[in-house]
Amino acid sequence: MKITGYRSLTTVHDWGRPIGDANGVIASGVTENAILLLETDGGLTGVGLGQHADIARVFPAVENEDPRAVTALYDRMLAHVFKSGHAGATFGAIAAIDMALWDLKAKMADEPLWRMLGARDRFVPGYASGLCFGLDDDAFAAHYAQWAERGFSSAKVKGGLDLDRDIRRLKIAREVLGRNSARPALMLDVNECWSRKQAVRHLAEIQQHLDLTWIEEPVRRWDADGHAMISRAAHCAVATGENLTGLDQFTPLFDAKAVDIVQTGSVWGVTHFHRVSMAAHAHNLPVSPVGYDCNPIAHAAAAAPNMLGVELQDFGFPIGLKVDQEIADGGLILGDRPGLGIEVDEAAINANRLSGTWSSPSGPHVRPRRAGLDLVPNNRTAANR
Repeated sequence: MKITGYRSLTTVHDWGRPIGDANGVIASGVTENAILLLETDGGLTGVGLGQHADIARVFPAVENEDPRAVTALYDRMLAHVFKSGHAGATFGAIAAIDMALWDLKAKMADEPLWRMLGARDRFVPGYASGLCFGLDDDAFAAHYAQWAERGFSSAKVKGGLDLDRDIRRLKIAREVLGRNSARPALMLDVNECWSRKQAVRHLAEIQQHLDLTWIEEPVRRWDADGHAMISRAAHCAVATGENLTGLDQFTPLFDAKAVDIVQTGSVWGVTHFHRVSMAAHAHNLPVSPVGYDCNPIAHAAAAAPNMLGVELQDFGFPIGLKVDQEIADGGLILGDRPGLGIEVDEAAINANRLSGTWSSPSGPHVRPRRAGLDLVPNNRTAANR
């Protein structure tokens, strides 16, 4: 079987609530989702998820190749662009192809990807999330109550701009999830909006009120010294890595002992997750993939020896995607459909009339001008970005 071509589709996910973080909120709760369909001469189609704007430049590295040679093709794609750089949009394209290749490889074996990758159990532990920054306290409590009803006892709260609000909402999450555990795990994600000393001060105050499990991305993603300083000063763990691309970008964090929970971005592909998780394992660190629509990296996470848990953000899926998985019992239950377990209904996608975007100037994927420059949390709004 050979790879013969590709097609790109765009659908949307209607979250049914405002979503975002300290960098901005999408009030409509509607976001776009890019889908890559990798075609073969054997009649099978591989599905890859995530933005892949640079696909035309990367695809020649895999054209007419056997899709079963996934890891070799991953390196071939990196080699194909080694002079012009592999990060950003290029890495997204590599990842989407990689995900589709793994989907094809498992489909050729007529197995779900989690089984083909060597996982013993279809259940993947998870923690509740939800991009909850834009919710008021009542909606916030109602959102996490839905996770509690599904057996979850850990949650990640989006914050960083208003310390009193962050503490209040962490306490709300603790109370809501208390039905499942006497000591729920509580995480705070500030999405790189603090400075080093600001992080140390704020964590000291938070820890006077509750037992914080981890702080996520307190400072810029590449600031190994800053993360190391925060990790030494704080009682909680420091989690970071979701926005790093090549494995080489993790090396400074490992060398500086700057990360306690190694995260990987679900949109960066299966092979990337494998390599990062093994590097973390060699440093005696746990790994956790961040959330994404359809939770595709959960298949790989199920087989990782140091997998802590996956971030889960919503109970629904983008329009036109049927996904063989269930959120229950405090985690994700993967199904038996071959490959990633994702079926694409192009008619439903074409019939959709909704539109959405992640890249609005109001965020959350646009960094505010004052991010990391505030002396105290100031409940920053779009007006002073």
